[in-house]
Amino acid sequence: MAGWALCMTLVLAALAGAARETRYEKFVRQHVDYPQTSVQQAHRYCDIMVQRRKVIARDNHCKTLNTFVHAPAQDLVDACSQMPDAAGRFTTPGRLSLTACRLRTGTTWPRCTYRPRQDQHFVLVNCINGLPVHLDSTRP
Repeated sequence: MAGWALCMTLVLAALAGAARETRYEKFVRQHVDYPQTSVQQAHRYCDIMVQRRKVIARDNHCKTLNTFVHAPAQDLVDACSQMPDAAGRFTTPGRLSLTACRLRTGTTWPRCTYRPRQDQHFVLVNCINGLPVHLDSTRP
């Protein structure tokens, strides 16, 4: 019985640790895919990645748009050392390869389907303590 209790304690401790994902770690999980994950059916890239990375909006709803950047996380960290714009956003020094995933059908996760679009854009992020924590938008 004591072994079972110890096992349950370790499982609960591990789960509690997983729940303590920092904002930067969440940002990387939801937005950085480097090198780009290869999928057999390119049109399913977004569906697979959103599922695999557990990209969910509030209240278990499908995100309308999610962007995966195909560059090292450091390229996005480097944006945080740039001069912010008037809205307080930081822009990557160069264009980065990315896939923009726009919601096609579905309202609640995991029944979300997306339409992928490949691009090379500057990425605008919000930063806290020199680390990106929110992907605000992209621009050509």
